[in-house]
Amino acid sequence: MKIEGKRYIGKSGYIPLINGYSDLKLLNFGILRLRKGRRYRAILKNRETALVVLSGRIDLKCDRYRWASIGRRKDVFSGRAFALYVPPGFEYEIFAITDSEIAICSAPGNIKSVPRLIRPLDIRLRNVGKDNFRRKVYDIVDERIEAQTLLVGETINAPGNWSSYPPHKHDRDNLPEESDLEELYFFKLYPPDGFGVIRIYDRRKMDKIYVIRNNDVVTIPEGYHPVGVIPGYKIYYLWALAGKKRIMKPRDDPEYAWVKK
Repeated sequence: MKIEGKRYIGKSGYIPLINGYSDLKLLNFGILRLRKGRRYRAILKNRETALVVLSGRIDLKCDRYRWASIGRRKDVFSGRAFALYVPPGFEYEIFAITDSEIAICSAPGNIKSVPRLIRPLDIRLRNVGKDNFRRKVYDIVDERIEAQTLLVGETINAPGNWSSYPPHKHDRDNLPEESDLEELYFFKLYPPDGFGVIRIYDRRKMDKIYVIRNNDVVTIPEGYHPVGVIPGYKIYYLWALAGKKRIMKPRDDPEYAWVKK
């Protein structure tokens, strides 16, 4: 199995990072950077899309829907996001009021739904774990949004902490114990010169460890995938999942599940 890792270089415009040529079958992902006063327009006829404002302030149009002055955080460590869920076949347009950075996630779909603006107060915060694997998880596009395949959120680890821990996976359609969802992580660090690690492994033959830098993206088609960060640095990752059954049901690695007790 191939696991793909790429680093986003912060140039202007749309930068595709994960597309149909990756090891993921469903998810596409890219970053849009717009200078103040610039516009970006797109339509995906057979894919549903989530736009997550990482930083900056924008105006949004989605067919007849309009939203003004969306976004307020200076970076991903400064509060909850604004986001937009775009159903298949809807054209959207982004106008940058300030220099802005937007994550764009998409997956196949043909659902008949309506665009949904997700405000910071709409985002559910979960404090997950304990001790040095405690982290903040923000659910953005979850079961409350009428979507077909996409689930999107953000996680922030305090310095020196671990997340996606105890290690879990979701690569088997075996409900109610486990769901089958592919995933990707997009990382940022604060300060940005730090690093983290991600281990992706199974109980058969796969075991890979990657050093994570600022603006890295890593695909997770299968396997357990815990994340850690060095002391003195926070780590953030946007996570996007997609599957035929849009149910979040991970399975913990039984060797490490005892830490929850």
